[in-house]
Amino acid sequence: MTKLNRFSGMTALASILLACAPSLAHAQSTGTINSGDTAWMLISSAMVLLMTPGLAFFYAGMVRSKNVVSTLTQNMVALAVVGVLWIVIGFSLAFSGDVSNLVGDTSAFMLAGVGTAPNGTATIPYNLFMVYQMMFAIITPALMTGAFAERIRFKAWLLILVLWSLAVYSPVAHWLWSGGWLADRGAQDFAGGYVVHMTAGFSALVAALVFGKRSDFGIAGKPYDTGLVTLGTALLWFGWFGFNAGSAVAANGLAAQAFVNTFAASATAMLAWMLVDSCKDGKPTLMGGCIGVVAGLVAITPAAGFVTTSSALIIGVLAGVICNLVARFVKSRGIDDTLDVFACHGIGGLIGVLSVGVFGAASVSGVDGLLLGSSELLKTQAIAAVAVAVYSMVATFVIIKVVGIFVPVRVSSSDEAVGLDTTQHGETIAHH
Repeated sequence: MTKLNRFSGMTALASILLACAPSLAHAQSTGTINSGDTAWMLISSAMVLLMTPGLAFFYAGMVRSKNVVSTLTQNMVALAVVGVLWIVIGFSLAFSGDVSNLVGDTSAFMLAGVGTAPNGTATIPYNLFMVYQMMFAIITPALMTGAFAERIRFKAWLLILVLWSLAVYSPVAHWLWSGGWLADRGAQDFAGGYVVHMTAGFSALVAALVFGKRSDFGIAGKPYDTGLVTLGTALLWFGWFGFNAGSAVAANGLAAQAFVNTFAASATAMLAWMLVDSCKDGKPTLMGGCIGVVAGLVAITPAAGFVTTSSALIIGVLAGVICNLVARFVKSRGIDDTLDVFACHGIGGLIGVLSVGVFGAASVSGVDGLLLGSSELLKTQAIAAVAVAVYSMVATFVIIKVVGIFVPVRVSSSDEAVGLDTTQHGETIAHH
């Protein structure tokens, strides 16, 4: 009878341990999966993915008909190239471990240890965080294609895409979002002002200079389709709510604030851009309004979770006016940044990160900025801006030059005249 009781007791204990096994395994992480947060981040990830096709349409509508397919291809291929690269090593370099506060290590190579359990105190699966960040990594280098549109060799673009993602995007993402040296200094970037827009925008300026002008630069070319630009803007605008509000990484009040701020800034930027066009050119244009929307979206990105809505309206106006004037200035200086990437993303991102230091409100999130009595954050934001801009420009110059050793980066003058659609891809856009 005693043996039977002992056996029964051991059996009961074993049953309890088995029942608790999932909990014990889950206890290795201090976070708990929240279904609402997880659902929101799944949706946000899909929304940000949609932004890359949106960008493809946005750019394709602005180039000439002989380069529409090539512009679409350069953007769409980033989904595959950077997506695979992110899984293999990009995510690890950005978010795993730390090497001298400059870059991550290779501990998450091929997503080792990146599973369905939350990481740290997060409330979503770690692999969901990974895929959300993947969408940022994909669209960032694609933004640069607008700077050298209509003249880059496709093979060269593939090499630049890989090297730039590894040497620029992943390290800068680590600096700001994964305990790197700028994060340690207190630099704030809610959704990508430094990591996405300043890296791409300042790199675009260098790329435009290195590639040189198109052979017919200065001769007004007819954009392929303003309707396509409008469609691209709509997709970008929609996806950007996942980009900014999703960066709260939870379905909460901060996400709602970022959502409202995102719309406020983009709407005022659209109006401001069209007003400048009216003053400078005598009439507003739909394309100008669409570009203004993007400029406003860029500028509010780093500040979306740090400022009040009234400040977001001001940031939008600043973006609409300043980015428009910078785009005009760049062209007047003979720099062929074809689709104004530097003005919209480089300067727009700069406006945004500095706005965090000016308009930041601890009542929203983070710390107070200059207008609420603290100048320290603005100083930190400015230092980080210089560091990101300089690093991105130098690294991009080196990458293009290295690629040029192995593959000509620019198409021949005859190929440029015919168009990249035919010479690079053997396709043409359909005409009806």
